[in-house]
Amino acid sequence: MTLKPPLVAIALLLLTPYASAAGWPLTPSNPTSSTVVNPKLVTTDPPPTVVAPSAPVPVWESAPASTTPVADAANSEPPLLGNARPSADPVGQLLDPPPPPKYRDLWERIRAGFALNEVNSSLVARHEAWYLNRPEYVQRMIERSRLYLYFVVEELEKRKMPTEIALLPMIESAYNPQAYSRMRAAGMWQFISSTGKKYGLQQNFWYDGRRDVLAATYAALDYLQSLYEQFGSWELALAAYNCGEHGVERAIVRNRARHKKTDYFSIKLPRETRNYLPKLQAVKNIISQPDMLDFALDSIPDQPYFTVVNAPGHMDIAKAAKLADMPVEEFRSLNPAYSRPVIIRANTRQILLPIDKVDEFHANLEQNGEPLVTWQTYAMKNGETLESVAQKFNIGMDRLQEVNGLSGRKRVQPGQMLLVPLEGEDAETNLDETYNLSDFKASPEESAASVRYRVRPGDTLSTIARKHHTSVARIKTLNGLKSNELRVGQSLVIYTGAGATRHTHRRHVRRASN
Repeated sequence: MTLKPPLVAIALLLLTPYASAAGWPLTPSNPTSSTVVNPKLVTTDPPPTVVAPSAPVPVWESAPASTTPVADAANSEPPLLGNARPSADPVGQLLDPPPPPKYRDLWERIRAGFALNEVNSSLVARHEAWYLNRPEYVQRMIERSRLYLYFVVEELEKRKMPTEIALLPMIESAYNPQAYSRMRAAGMWQFISSTGKKYGLQQNFWYDGRRDVLAATYAALDYLQSLYEQFGSWELALAAYNCGEHGVERAIVRNRARHKKTDYFSIKLPRETRNYLPKLQAVKNIISQPDMLDFALDSIPDQPYFTVVNAPGHMDIAKAAKLADMPVEEFRSLNPAYSRPVIIRANTRQILLPIDKVDEFHANLEQNGEPLVTWQTYAMKNGETLESVAQKFNIGMDRLQEVNGLSGRKRVQPGQMLLVPLEGEDAETNLDETYNLSDFKASPEESAASVRYRVRPGDTLSTIARKHHTSVARIKTLNGLKSNELRVGQSLVIYTGAGATRHTHRRHVRRASN
């Protein structure tokens, strides 16, 4: 008997339970079936989930201060900063195209995260006029910010902080990571030495963490979060960032004693701090309404510009830039923390490169047959002068002073260590053995006030420390002393009170370099 197709379907439905119970096969046994299956779509795993980027959440409760260190990529491939790598799963890419970007560009993303209270003050209009009357200055500032803004915004959103803070370096340093103020504040976040050290920013002859794009940003946001937790207000936190938390505390105490309000607009603050939020509001207004400008506010892609790459060892900055096929100044703009023409491996394990330069850097490094470093350290001998040392190592006098951070007023003495070029192509550097000597441990501020002291009869560490307004522990650390014993004629490097802690965070940014 032959069943018609509709009846076959009905029969299968009725017999399926019995067939399963009896163990009858219900699939074709012919291995040469003509059915074609796309192997790319066959997977035993569930399809990957594509998560759309989350919008910034304007919840301005304090998030815990970040304790995440700068990534050490020694044992892993360096990630794109602030952005997960795209999925390498062909199934995910085939089935689920990436979602469209949430924002047209980075400016739109920044505006979406604005959350500070508007500042209604005549000072705002004054600062708007200042910026609008200097279009070339504003253009340079915005052009510099393009390198760093994405990273800063990513970090702010991770911490649920207002994105107005991404504009703060515009009023601090015009987004110049090399900025240095009359108050000895450094970097685009303008840290003084003591505040930088408090937040983990290493400072010595070779490296200044206050200028490090990553480390200084982490430190600045940690500091701001700490101030917000202390004062419970972003306005007061920003005021304290400008003039120091102790100044804000005293102003609040004074107003409480007089039964007055204690918000930013009610307490008495230094003139510069009273202008601080109005200035930030002025920049915010310009970014919110770019039509105010005489030029077009160019779009900034909402994507990372740079990534982290391992430094293979001691390396000339000029050599690193050459391997990445970058101008030296462009390389320095991403790696401004290196104070000398050589990168010392021990101070950091990473450099920043534009994402589109990483492959070229690695390829050129692999094929490189030249020395990576062409510098060494040298101890001044009795009777030598800077002029004679410059002549000995075939380096210009001005260049020798620049490389070593020496001014015309700074005296050099026998035994002082200098950075000089290697002699001859086959010479080997001594940096491994000497980079951590006491001469190279000082911050720039300490180094400017350093002296070399020769121990005299009757001297002790305590008397020497009192004489130079420093501490016994500091002298021992800088000179590698394991005990308090001294010998007559011993040479010590002493840093006087230049590095003393100030309550003021930092002030008076040098504008000439902007």
